[in-house]
Amino acid sequence: MIPTPEQAWELLCEFNEGEFHRRHARTVGGVMSWFAQELGCGDEAALWETVGILHDLDFERWPEEHCVKSQELMRARDIDESVVRATASHGYGECVDIAPESQMEKVLFAVDELTGLIGAVALMRPSKSVSDLEVKSVKKKYKDKRFAAGCSREVIEQGAAMLGWELDELIGKTILAMRASQDSHSSEG
Repeated sequence: MIPTPEQAWELLCEFNEGEFHRRHARTVGGVMSWFAQELGCGDEAALWETVGILHDLDFERWPEEHCVKSQELMRARDIDESVVRATASHGYGECVDIAPESQMEKVLFAVDELTGLIGAVALMRPSKSVSDLEVKSVKKKYKDKRFAAGCSREVIEQGAAMLGWELDELIGKTILAMRASQDSHSSEG
């Protein structure tokens, strides 16, 4: 079974009560959907969004088993192996040996940490939004290793390399994806 984004959200909320984790899941889900459209996989946008929503399913309750416990939780619900694998692959090199292979998995690997960094930069702006954020502003903060220190620059760079993109291209596209996601969620009410 491949959950719809709505079903994925319900499952995520079952195991994640904190607003931070829920907001991150929404952000990454929206970003993944945007990238599916951008990369010519629009017919899979809901799948990409579902993967984005579920990627940190286990992190709030089982941080020490991140990307391992989530596989168990999803398999217990008969979730399709493609979703299980894709969500786990974003932890490649950190907590699992499941290397991102598909375009969807590579995008998730690349944008997970980056959305956190971009979000932190946006909060420093008067608008507190990505709507007026530029790549150069992100790059300036990116160089400061103490800023958003929990967002691994190494993983972000590795993700860009997996996709065959320059870092600036990945940052620019992710900002656009976050804008689109932000706009769609603000119009939801």
